[in-house]
Amino acid sequence: MNYVNLDIQNGVGTVEFFTEQSNSLPGEILKKLAETITEAGGNPEIKVIVLKSGGDRTFCAGASFDELIAIETPERGKEFFMGFANVINAMRKAPKFVIGRLQGKSVGGGIGLAASVDYCFATKHSAIKLSELALGIGPFVVGPAIERKMGLSAMSQMGINPDEFYDPQWAQANGLFAKVCEDAEELDAAVEAQAKKLAAYNPEAMAELKKVFWRGTDHWDDLLSERAETSGKLVLSDFTRNFIQKFKNK
Repeated sequence: MNYVNLDIQNGVGTVEFFTEQSNSLPGEILKKLAETITEAGGNPEIKVIVLKSGGDRTFCAGASFDELIAIETPERGKEFFMGFANVINAMRKAPKFVIGRLQGKSVGGGIGLAASVDYCFATKHSAIKLSELALGIGPFVVGPAIERKMGLSAMSQMGINPDEFYDPQWAQANGLFAKVCEDAEELDAAVEAQAKKLAAYNPEAMAELKKVFWRGTDHWDDLLSERAETSGKLVLSDFTRNFIQKFKNK
């Protein structure tokens, strides 16, 4: 049932991902997601990209616990967390604006995805939680994207309170969401209207403006690789393994 799809209509490339476990992301889906976003960015038929997930509840539950518990070496750990780094960098490097559609909650790496789009719509159900510290790791890979979008204060507030959900109004006030919609119907209408407008604008102008928005991030290939290495080591700790096992045994 897990998938990543790209649908192209009227200049809008919609990238949709889905996994059965609350849209949590294993390495295979992360790899496909990064590749599909890169493909959409290079397709001349596409003027604007929409990122969404399947289902009607959680947008993204972050890293797959099944995959985290299976990591046995620091190298394999880094490889897994590079999956998130590659998705973030794919959105950063895409010469087209990426619109986010968040129908529900985002946890951990899911907030990193939301922070890496250029314009994000959500619903009143789109609470966010940066849960990594509770797992014994930290929001190292997604941190730069979240800090860039929301500021260090908001990022550190979430990072230090890994058990707390923050409501979508708080996320909007701190710059993550552009608009909070009442329900999925209103959400889809808002995303469609914004994508339609952008698809009619000058692609060259949008590409240049996106460079302005992401100025100062040219070093992220190296930075996120270093952060992935840190997470890859910490995920092997007894603390993290015990936490995940207890969670899975609930």
